[in-house]
Amino acid sequence: MAPGTAVAPAAAPARSPLSKSQQAYESIKDKILSGEYSPGYRLVLAKLADELGVSAVPVREAIRRLEAESFLTFERNVGASVAGIDPTEYLYTMQTLSIVEGAATGLSAPFLTAADIGRARDINAAMRGCLEHFDPVRFTTLNLEFHSVLFEKCPNPHILDLVHRGWNRLRSLRSSTFNYVPGRARESVEEHERLLQLLEGGATADDVERAARGHRTATLDAYLAHSRNEAPDSVPWLP
Repeated sequence: MAPGTAVAPAAAPARSPLSKSQQAYESIKDKILSGEYSPGYRLVLAKLADELGVSAVPVREAIRRLEAESFLTFERNVGASVAGIDPTEYLYTMQTLSIVEGAATGLSAPFLTAADIGRARDINAAMRGCLEHFDPVRFTTLNLEFHSVLFEKCPNPHILDLVHRGWNRLRSLRSSTFNYVPGRARESVEEHERLLQLLEGGATADDVERAARGHRTATLDAYLAHSRNEAPDSVPWLP
């Protein structure tokens, strides 16, 4: 090559398109998580294939995958339906998450910067803005973003992994407590602000952990109280 000859930059490798099975999986899962496909909704293979513009094979693969992840249930001679929320699993998941997320938030506290706290406060402001015309799905998404800012700097990767598993489990259960007790949303926003004030004031990791755990427990308590009032005979595990 002659001196001074420019070398053209290598072209970036083309991103592989999603497989039809993956496209079907993500489309169906998004509709489950958004509530468009509510618990009990029956998935008709031919109809889904037609809507997605694919054959039945990738849709069937997507349904099997979603069934394995507990988003769907399959009944012989009936087919696949969107799984309902298992109240016992919700209880256990929230109890566990209150412990591990509280610990992760406390351990993160010394590493959070003013910019982190400012970002969390901006998210909480967006959550406050959701209250007038309440959208539980968006509120829950923002809620995860808020808490992620506060726990992601946890230096213990094992605890952080347990937190991520807990949140993923909640997504699998599609459990937004705010669907059932929307009044809890306003309380949650206020508790977020108090947690931020603790962090700004240099509270100890133990104090931050207790506040974060109490916040999560309060959400669970609101759901349990609602369950007692709505269907006391159907939730025998309630204290």
